[in-house]
Amino acid sequence: MPGPSSGAGAAETVGMVVVDKEAGWTSHDAVARCRRIFSQRRVGHAGTLDPDATGVLLVGLGRFTRMLRFLTGLPKSYEGEVVLGRATSTLDASGSVTGTWDMSGVTLGEVRKAALSLTGVVDQVPPMVSARKVGGRRLHELARAGIEVERAARPVTVTRFDVDPSPDAGPGVFRIAVDCSTGTYVRVLAADLGEALGGGAHLRALRRTRVGSFGVDEARTLAMLDDAHVLTPAQALRDLPQIELDGEMQRSVSHGLALDRVSVGAAGDGPWALLDRNGDLLAVYEGTGSDRMVAVCVLVGNG
Repeated sequence: MPGPSSGAGAAETVGMVVVDKEAGWTSHDAVARCRRIFSQRRVGHAGTLDPDATGVLLVGLGRFTRMLRFLTGLPKSYEGEVVLGRATSTLDASGSVTGTWDMSGVTLGEVRKAALSLTGVVDQVPPMVSARKVGGRRLHELARAGIEVERAARPVTVTRFDVDPSPDAGPGVFRIAVDCSTGTYVRVLAADLGEALGGGAHLRALRRTRVGSFGVDEARTLAMLDDAHVLTPAQALRDLPQIELDGEMQRSVSHGLALDRVSVGAAGDGPWALLDRNGDLLAVYEGTGSDRMVAVCVLVGNG
């Protein structure tokens, strides 16, 4: 486990924390707080979470920030509420109302049928309030300046879109649970659900419950975080295939040399996390379309 990092001259903490982000914090705010908690500059996150949303945010520390890209593509799970009959400028509860409909007659069965039509591979147009970049600028920055630009639809995969009644939340409000590919906007799913039912809708109370194998059960709020909650690089990359190497191959990896996939025992398409005999992460390698595998990020021996 990485050692303590507080105090002047302390060693850099290298690893990852699973943050349970609270509402009102941006992902950037969470990163800034982790910089102070762990007294270091190199901190980053693996996937933006909206300020009003809560839940799992993976935050990398130290040299591990270079490996966060291997986590951004992990599938994600969300829970939230869809409010039928009211569309907003942001597609969630933080925006101004842009349209209203009487959808009091919509049944649970109709909502579930519409949600089923939005599963599988679907095309989504990123919302103007998202962090996606167009022309070098983030869409939410353009939106704040009153500028709206064309956004190309992108295919995303929704593997689960469950709908249940939410009797305590009032009429026209439904609980949803979504499993999806990275890059999916749940607020767009909510808006599309409303349109599919002949009206409009918006999302509220969004909570990310899982990123890959990292769930809210192991997440901690920023107020709770300390060095005891830091995962080692190997633990943080547990969703990648992991291969333990012998001493000779470890020396090759420390120099970033290409390896033979058959000799290493690397099955599948990769990328692969390569470990030493103690279970510590050495590097991440990717395939080349042949029997060779090459280093894309070497942790051992780098500062």
